[in-house]
Amino acid sequence: MSKKNVARTVGRIFLGSFLVFAGVSHLTFARDEFQAQVPDWVPLDPDVTVLASGVVEVGLGAALLVARKRRGLVGVATALFFLAVFPGNIAQWLEHRDAFGLDTDTKRFVRLFFQPVLIALALWSTRRPRARGGDRSAP
Repeated sequence: MSKKNVARTVGRIFLGSFLVFAGVSHLTFARDEFQAQVPDWVPLDPDVTVLASGVVEVGLGAALLVARKRRGLVGVATALFFLAVFPGNIAQWLEHRDAFGLDTDTKRFVRLFFQPVLIALALWSTRRPRARGGDRSAP
């Protein structure tokens, strides 16, 4: 296995583990913190939103850890999830909502730059390795 493939595997395992932990925290000990982040314009009850996103995070995280044949599809789904929750992160900054130590506009603004990193990591870590000669069709 090449160094790049090892790095992708480590990135995928990190991201999958992070999502499982975040999802479990949505469902249990950090539920109130996450509810405080749900923007008013979300049409669902904040608790339902937090529970649903927690279930999705656990599912995506687990899929990142175990999926083999559909790994690329899982990466795209994970990236789309991160894209879907990004407006909530923007709302947290614009509405000055405190949660998880993000208690200043600067901290909330800086956090916005991590979402594209998560999207890129989801896509990069689940890409199929290139075969010799640059052919991506090899298993």
